Amino acid sequence: MSDIKLKVEENATLTEDALKSFFDAHRDTTLYKAMKYSTMCGGKRIRPFLVLEFCKLLGGGEDAAMPYACALEMIHTFSLIHDDLPCMDNDDMRRGKPTNHKVFGEAPALLAGDALIFSAFECAMSNTNVTAESKLKAVETLALASGAEGMCEGQMIDIASEGKKLEFDELLNLHAHKTGALIRVAAKLGVIAAGGDNAALKAADTYGAGVGLAFQIIDDILDKYGSTEELGKPVGSDAKNEKTTFLSFMSVKDAMEYAKKVTDEACAAISGYENSETLIDLANMLLNRKS
Repeated sequence: MSDIKLKVEENATLTEDALKSFFDAHRDTTLYKAMKYSTMCGGKRIRPFLVLEFCKLLGGGEDAAMPYACALEMIHTFSLIHDDLPCMDNDDMRRGKPTNHKVFGEAPALLAGDALIFSAFECAMSNTNVTAESKLKAVETLALASGAEGMCEGQMIDIASEGKKLEFDELLNLHAHKTGALIRVAAKLGVIAAGGDNAALKAADTYGAGVGLAFQIIDDILDKYGSTEELGKPVGSDAKNEKTTFLSFMSVKDAMEYAKKVTDEACAAISGYENSETLIDLANMLLNRKS
């Protein structure tokens, strides 16, 4: 196993331990069970990894970054629960397991996603290892990236685009909101946890934008040519929902070259920071992923 894969797995374990502690501290109601089911059902935990590693890059500690990492993972999980609902993508499997609404029903799944939004901000504000100013900035940044200025707007554009042929600029705008917003905010939350300056925030945003775009390009390729076994969810959903993808505009070879280009640009944005190798390795790992 490569060093970067090992680091991702180690950070995923740390994040899952912290998330488990959060849920263990709350009542074992049906709602919390539904929230916990999707939050704790695996995944690479790439967004928390970015929070932790950007904080570390700027000399911050894991304790300062972890509440923000968990908050972001809750927001990400809410988006997955809602994305899988029959009124949206209507998927039965996520990460190799039945989707939330298949286990708990549509209404409980909807409420579990809603509740995770508020738990995310509860988690971020519980951070005792940063200043009050840091918490306020983190919550504001996370809210903007998650809501009508970010991911939710991306979801809205995505739904409205089904069955329509998007222009390339429209596709870029869609994914800058839907996929890119939470990856960009992950990098920025790490900077905020470490007390980084505006230059560091700008570098983190550039890195996140490039990695997020490359992530989506690879997703499009895997949805068409990957396997259900490796992905842990059905392939071919883009075609089923008549979505415009990067493969609507270019061949797989050209799409991979484009993904490599934006990955290189992302890495260049942080290469001047000492110990940036881990984040550069992560970007290249995501570029070459099979799931």
